[in-house]
Amino acid sequence: MSQDIVSIELGLPQGDLVTLWAPRWREDGEEWEAFLGHEEDLYAFPDAAHLAAFVRTVGEHDLSDHPAWEVVPELSVPELLPDEAHTYDLVGVPELAAEEPDTWTIGELADIVAIVRSLADVCELDEVHEVLNSAAGFAVLEQGTFPFTGREGEKLWTDLAETISQRWDEVLDAIDEVVVVPEVDKATLDATTDELAAYQAESEEAEDALDAEDAEDVDTAESTDSDAEADADADTEADEEDEDETEPVGFWAEVGIDPIKIVTVEAEYYTLRCYLDDEPIFLGADGKITVTKSPRALAKYLASAPADNDLAEVSTWDEVAAKATDGTLEIDVETDNTYVLNGLADDFGEGPEAVDPVQLDLAVELLTDAADWADDKTVTEALAQSESLGWLVSFILRPDPTRHRHAPSAPFDAEQQAWQRLVEAFEDRLDQP
Repeated sequence: MSQDIVSIELGLPQGDLVTLWAPRWREDGEEWEAFLGHEEDLYAFPDAAHLAAFVRTVGEHDLSDHPAWEVVPELSVPELLPDEAHTYDLVGVPELAAEEPDTWTIGELADIVAIVRSLADVCELDEVHEVLNSAAGFAVLEQGTFPFTGREGEKLWTDLAETISQRWDEVLDAIDEVVVVPEVDKATLDATTDELAAYQAESEEAEDALDAEDAEDVDTAESTDSDAEADADADTEADEEDEDETEPVGFWAEVGIDPIKIVTVEAEYYTLRCYLDDEPIFLGADGKITVTKSPRALAKYLASAPADNDLAEVSTWDEVAAKATDGTLEIDVETDNTYVLNGLADDFGEGPEAVDPVQLDLAVELLTDAADWADDKTVTEALAQSESLGWLVSFILRPDPTRHRHAPSAPFDAEQQAWQRLVEAFEDRLDQP
């Protein structure tokens, strides 16, 4: 797709329809957002072939003045197919709200509600805004699971689910009323339909070829001479090593930048960090780490992140910015890049046995990295073994039964307070745009 115009699929009562969406952009000092349509109509199509036929032959619509529009009519039909990240099942929202509020459910619901808000803004659907403003849970979906935890969080989710159960049909009806499926040029449609069919046939052939390869591998494995059983362990190990070497490393590993998640007593935050010559670099500048409260919000921020942030100096930054701008950037946080600061201070107060060493090790890594990035020596000094906190941390993280180390003795009030000061100083660095 064009960098600033995205093909999306909307699951509506009248079926799954494809259209184009231009996320917010700035022009002449003003902010704009638009969908493919004209005046009061939102144009949508049964498939990418119809969409392609329309954009190649019709010049008068709401996206024709978009700065990137001239690229769209030149796109192939496969390039106009919506990807999975831009497929929104509006009809399935009540079923989604009936599930438990886990990361996946809330993430999918947040994406759908965000596109519905955009539709309501652009198409001036006041009734949709009325429904989305009638339950507080709609406004905090982008923050992830955090707002829906605990007793108050359960009530928030229950109110949201009840509102959806009772009023979501109002949202669907309002959007359905403005959707129009335009007629397209028949000759052009014949050509684009052939284009789509050819692509689908190629995709099916590729899948069949992969299935055949898998079947052949199974047959070969089953027909292996039993005399080779003695070497099975060695062969298996070699196969696993080869598999590890050929396995795709993923976008973030390729660019050498990691999304990270930080859990504090207040909220969950998301940001980026990388290492250059073993030196940490965070998203942000002047010792302030830019964070958001959800992966989706981080991806949106990265689409317009200022050029003077420290990560912009990394050679692969442009790849991250490009994916964020075209809406294909996915924020996936690995387990070892999740840092839970919440609860550690209380654990310190109870003594070393109460502290999870894995949680503490990651927390020390985060606080140290942030301080090093900001040229702040306070963390290093506080964690020196000559300090009571540093001695306690060292005892928990690096126990050595071969050395006669006396266990730190209670009370641990001083260590608890020292740790809390480090965490508060770190939290002061967090900056929400």
